[in-house]
Amino acid sequence: MRPPSFAVAASVFAVMSLTSIAAAAETVAEPQLTCDTLSGAVPARLIAGCNAAIRGPATMRAHRLNARITRALALHHRGQTEKALAEIDAVIAEDPQRARAFRARGEILRQTGKIDAAFAALNEAIRLAPDNAYGYESRGNVFNSNKEYERAIEDYNEALRLKPDFGLAFSDRGAAWYFKGQYRKAVADYDVAIRLVPGRAQTYSNRGAALHKLGRDELALKDDTSAIRIDPTRPEFFGNRGLHLAGNGDYAGAIADYDEAIRLRPEAKFLTNRGDAYLEKGDYDRAIADYDAAQKLDPLFHRLYNNRGAAWQRKGDRARAKADYAEAVRLNPSDRNSAENYEVVTKEIERLGAPSDQKSLPSFNCATAKRQVEKAICADPGLAQLDRNINDVFLRVIADAESDSHRAALALTQQQRDFVNERNASFGRRGYDLRQAMEARLEKLHAIARQ
Repeated sequence: MRPPSFAVAASVFAVMSLTSIAAAAETVAEPQLTCDTLSGAVPARLIAGCNAAIRGPATMRAHRLNARITRALALHHRGQTEKALAEIDAVIAEDPQRARAFRARGEILRQTGKIDAAFAALNEAIRLAPDNAYGYESRGNVFNSNKEYERAIEDYNEALRLKPDFGLAFSDRGAAWYFKGQYRKAVADYDVAIRLVPGRAQTYSNRGAALHKLGRDELALKDDTSAIRIDPTRPEFFGNRGLHLAGNGDYAGAIADYDEAIRLRPEAKFLTNRGDAYLEKGDYDRAIADYDAAQKLDPLFHRLYNNRGAAWQRKGDRARAKADYAEAVRLNPSDRNSAENYEVVTKEIERLGAPSDQKSLPSFNCATAKRQVEKAICADPGLAQLDRNINDVFLRVIADAESDSHRAALALTQQQRDFVNERNASFGRRGYDLRQAMEARLEKLHAIARQ
């Protein structure tokens, strides 16, 4: 079973708070528009409220700039990140001393994976406002995202020194303790965060994950359910409860939660987890169907191949199991579990003796092959055997390299991907000889193996 999805850091809206700015009068039936990140308004209404504040002739310059920052954050949450960053840049150009704008920029950059740029923005925010707790909280989130948990805790500590009732800082420090494996400290911080901010669903979900690590599964499930009750729109909350239910052997309950997670947002991880539950129930065909669906959504999600390999192996189809384990190792050479599974099923095939029609199976599943080059390999026993030989030697080379250097194993994996990409792109072109190219690749791998 997969580990729970885990929120490392706070949402942008919670981090960046602004004073409410009243909008133009509305009808009594309509809720008043606001430009306050803490209002809980959906991005569309937040943008509308900020637009009204920005256009308002009586709005002071400082409030207008803050409203533009809030609008930028809302735009980011609607998927308009480039437009959001452009808005932030414009605010900074007008007022280079506005720390809030740098905090907003840092949060958006962190959430889009631009860690170095996020650090630069938040360092500037802290320089401009060294007594503002939100700057340290946000930079702590970047350290958390960068797996620098001690540095993250230092920033959260400073945020809490400046603002002792900062519930979000307790929650995010709890995440840092969790990732350090200090689950009791994580739970203690989550307890305080929930007391200070009882309506934040993510904190319940995160505390549930920590409680599960401590073996307190009944309490973990209660927290999962609380998170879902507060915010039933987040598929991760259903996915997490599904993992905990499956861990307790309640596969039917887990499948029901995965069903809801998939309904809310189909993702390879949810389909794979549901497949795992079906696998444990012994329903191998349904498990394989879920793994197939996960592959269509994300063909690079290596865990689905390992788990589908287990389903094929339990069905007695060792050739397909071997092909899936091989693909899992190809996608993630450091996955020792898949490598061990590959070795086990290979020895089973050698011990039992593969049927003659399986000896010429390629390393991939011909039933799902879509590329013309793959269909050509499947149709020619000689090419199919070449493909299998290439894959077998490649896996041995990767295993040897991984024992010495993970970097070397990754480099060899990239070489293999380059070969496959070139093969796929060149097949059918005049002058390209598929058999010759495959034989050359096999000889190259043999040469590497002999070194």
